[in-house]
Amino acid sequence: MSHALELNEVQAAQERLGAVRDQVAKVYIGDPGPVQLMLVALLARGHVLLEGVPGVAKTTLVKAYAVTLGCSVRRIQFTPDLLPADILGTYVLSPKDGTFTLRSGPIFANVVLADEINRAPAKTQSALLEAMQERQVTIEGDRYDLPDPFFVLATQNPIDLEGTYPLPEAQIDRFLVRVNMGYPSERDEVRMLRAHGVVAPEPDGVLSASDVSQLQSIAARVHVEDDIYDYAVALSAFTRAHPRVVLGASPRASLALLRAAKGHAVLSGRAFATPDDVRFVAGPVLGHRLILSPELEGDSRARQGVVDDALSRVGYRKAPRGV
Repeated sequence: MSHALELNEVQAAQERLGAVRDQVAKVYIGDPGPVQLMLVALLARGHVLLEGVPGVAKTTLVKAYAVTLGCSVRRIQFTPDLLPADILGTYVLSPKDGTFTLRSGPIFANVVLADEINRAPAKTQSALLEAMQERQVTIEGDRYDLPDPFFVLATQNPIDLEGTYPLPEAQIDRFLVRVNMGYPSERDEVRMLRAHGVVAPEPDGVLSASDVSQLQSIAARVHVEDDIYDYAVALSAFTRAHPRVVLGASPRASLALLRAAKGHAVLSGRAFATPDDVRFVAGPVLGHRLILSPELEGDSRARQGVVDDALSRVGYRKAPRGV
């Protein structure tokens, strides 16, 4: 496929994604950064974790975003008494013929909205591990493939709020990006009051499941030079040797960094990834995966500080031609 044709595909994808952004903006009024990162995750086939105090429109944002994609959507409200079977489903006995049939759970959807995911204990959260990594679930020894595309949009409250459970390391590592949501500016809050004051606006679906798969295919084919691979690995390796880090970014994090960079390239209208793409996504991709020393654990600013150290101290070097 020629470069010109790839560029035309990227430009068409950029227009489709712009339509998604415009529809979400009808409902979510505030910092455009979270929407940008969610579109990056969409292109990279990744899951998104939004974190913020109650009332900053986390659920409003993910619901509006899910509607615009035109895919099947199921919502799970995580609570302390939620069970894994409530997510995956279970076999039920049919009295008529004496056979067991699967009553599928809400995990069988293109888009799963996991609301307040850290309100449930680790046992329940673990029901998502296989689904998020392998796009399949195992129920009573039987394997079931999940719909394609499949991704999880989860919200969580800060861990210092009452009634929350910290996400296990293996769980949080499966989220491509973590998006921190703060309070809107006063101007945006006034705009929100006007927009939602009488009848809350509703977004329109502008894509379909096949459209999403096509956009993901375009992002997967973004060209990446060898020096970009080296740069992504060097950033992850830096976090592993940082004195404030107990457990650094894993190889899965390096892969996530590359995929996210390719998604950002498409959003920027390019058929090739650049170091700036890597730098843009480094914080949301790497920060939440780092396990810091005990005195700093739970401090999101300290995690971002480690990523900032990596970006400032790990140099990008263009590989010589022919090497």
